[in-house]
Amino acid sequence: MKKILLLLLMITTGCYEARACDICGCGVGSYYIGLLPDFKKKFIGIRYQYKTLRSHLGPGGATSYLTTNETYQTAELWGGWNIGKRFRLLGFIPVNFNSRENQGVTMHKSGIGDIAVVGYYQLLDKQHTTRGGKLLVQSLWIGGGIKVPTGKYEPTEHKENEDTPNNFQLGTASTDFTLNAMYDVRLMDFGVNTNVSYKINSRNKYDYQYGNKFTANILAYYKIRAAEKVTLAPNAGVLYETAEKDTEGKKYAVDISGGHSLLATMGLEATMGVVSVGGNFQPVISQQLADTRIKAGNRVMVHVTYLF
Repeated sequence: MKKILLLLLMITTGCYEARACDICGCGVGSYYIGLLPDFKKKFIGIRYQYKTLRSHLGPGGATSYLTTNETYQTAELWGGWNIGKRFRLLGFIPVNFNSRENQGVTMHKSGIGDIAVVGYYQLLDKQHTTRGGKLLVQSLWIGGGIKVPTGKYEPTEHKENEDTPNNFQLGTASTDFTLNAMYDVRLMDFGVNTNVSYKINSRNKYDYQYGNKFTANILAYYKIRAAEKVTLAPNAGVLYETAEKDTEGKKYAVDISGGHSLLATMGLEATMGVVSVGGNFQPVISQQLADTRIKAGNRVMVHVTYLF
């Protein structure tokens, strides 16, 4: 147990020192995993995510006629496949629906986003009975992934709105990579799940590079067997993201970028035979985004998943 916690601490510390992310998980290039549905072989499902962002804020978060409200909605096809006992593959195909409102005028942008694939290797799979006769189960998965530029990127968007975060895009136009780790420990029906991810963004052909992204979340959950084939898992925890500024022209930092945010998470997962449904609400606890000129709103995510 001590070795596992030490490994997770090293991963987290190493990523934090590198400083990383696009604004608050909104816009392009961000995905949240959270609690995976229980599946032995494969799963496929649809997730819906809702996020908001307010930009052009003055000192202390003051609003003005320049203040812009942005909404990012994503309908995402996601799936997982366990290959043997040690390998796992996850895939994400997002369709993004972005909107921006200022002084009563609203802009819309929608289309496929950047497709991502993440592969995991199970480094630890251990279970034993404690002295008190309770079952203790542990698992640790480590891996990496790739995100390909399938979403549309409009370079004029940034050039015409240089004082606005470059989030109002469907894709990044860059091939990016992730390093991932998932650790789960469960004593009978009570468990704790931890996910850490470090996203390495490359420079796109328009000479723009989003800041690398580090995300960490920890969730406590409790499994309730409500019926023979029905399991409920209420969960709660925290989600942390940290960011460095985007760069343009290989060396110029983009002022309206970077920062960090801390969110609470609370949700419920339900498995009914071969169907899993769930959702969570993520209220903002604290944030420091783009030198306080940006403010993120609370987030919501729901999913319906088929297990087979």
